Amino acid sequence: MMLYLLVKYLHVLGAIVILGTGTGIAFFMLMAHRSRNVAFIARTAETVVIADMLFTLTAVLLQPVSGGVLMWLSSTAWTERWLITSLGLYAVAGLFWVPVVFMQIEMRDLARKAADHNQELSPRYFALFHRWFLFGIPGFGSVMAILWLMIAKPF
Repeated sequence: MMLYLLVKYLHVLGAIVILGTGTGIAFFMLMAHRSRNVAFIARTAETVVIADMLFTLTAVLLQPVSGGVLMWLSSTAWTERWLITSLGLYAVAGLFWVPVVFMQIEMRDLARKAADHNQELSPRYFALFHRWFLFGIPGFGSVMAILWLMIAKPF
């Protein structure tokens, strides 16, 4: 029982890290973008890339492991509908998150280059930001739905 509670704690902590980092990254990147201050955007984008790699990636990789251990410890069948739905949503979140990471890296590089040369942001940066924002909606929404499914197990 103690092992189950420890793994469940780590699994919930991982979900919190994913949601918290995602929310923080979105907020700070949006605020930097709205400032139109190229140097500020470059510094924020640099921090965002580091945070995504350090926190989000770690949690994303550990969630299936802790979830699998929980399923094993609780003898829950892999055919449970809430679990299948959660795994499908996890795939959707990943399909949107992976490109976002590359967009953030490119936005960081474009902003850094503009700041270093004392130039305005390129149209490419603005196109990437728009796409980054749009990709965040289904990516983050999927994670929110997974959290509800983890708690409610409605079907």
